Amino acid sequence: MDNNIEKSCVEFSTSQMLKWMEYVADMQGVTPEKIKLLNTCGKRRNVLATIATHKRILIFADETHPNMLYKCWEAGYGDYEMYFGKGYEPGEMKHCKVSDMMDDELSGPTVIFIVNENTRESMIFGIKNENFSSGTVKYVGHEIRSVIMNKLELDVSDTALIVSGESIVIEASMVAYEGVIIAAERDAGSLRSMEENASKFGVHNVEIVSDLKVETLEKLPVPRIAFIVATKQDIESDIVNLLKINPNIKIIVYTLELDILADIKYLMKKHGVNVTEVMQISVSKTDKNSIFVAQPSPWMITGEVTQ
Repeated sequence: MDNNIEKSCVEFSTSQMLKWMEYVADMQGVTPEKIKLLNTCGKRRNVLATIATHKRILIFADETHPNMLYKCWEAGYGDYEMYFGKGYEPGEMKHCKVSDMMDDELSGPTVIFIVNENTRESMIFGIKNENFSSGTVKYVGHEIRSVIMNKLELDVSDTALIVSGESIVIEASMVAYEGVIIAAERDAGSLRSMEENASKFGVHNVEIVSDLKVETLEKLPVPRIAFIVATKQDIESDIVNLLKINPNIKIIVYTLELDILADIKYLMKKHGVNVTEVMQISVSKTDKNSIFVAQPSPWMITGEVTQ
């Protein structure tokens, strides 16, 4: 995570942000509701994901994310139209492309307006696997990931914990962009891939840990929900530790193993968690030769604590 986040002293007031919004709206000849406002000053904000899903975005920035424009260029937004201004009060803005200023580091009160009329203003679940970092990770099929994201039912300010689900972490962090996604990766190679993906997609609300020990989790925000890609040796201890952190946590277990499927209801009941749903996801599609290719068919078991 960016160590500068806690050091920022720039604070735009509500009045100042609204004045800038009015200034930019008048300059563009659009109404304010057509503009997405994003305040990154001293905050973890997913700038790249926000740009990807909005046609017009007004960013209030400072030295919290000094290389923001380089990250935008790196993500493929270099040709996007940009207006760049400085100060707390509206004033003249430099009109250029993002690529023109990609090497400039941000500091002090900065206002950036980025435009791309071709952007689709919607959140698309199921990012294609080829967009993720290659490495030791075998990513779940993007169609199955779409179903998983639907089952998580994340709010923009949610806190969720995801175990061994690198691609799911990225999509979850884009949905819960004002919350926190805790990514637990026990394997060193998977942890490196998780770090690479978080950097590649520019998500700043991901906390990466290497275990689910209570002493590790108690230092982090309390998750409302946990999604666990289960292993036989860890699943029971994971459930126990999560319940110590949040006695009312909702747990979704993902597995391809029949022995885990057979045991999970007993394990959950043993620790006071009721299984509320068991779902199997099956996806088949044709390849370039019109031959049906079946993907692995995982099970998802949902457990909740009832009062």
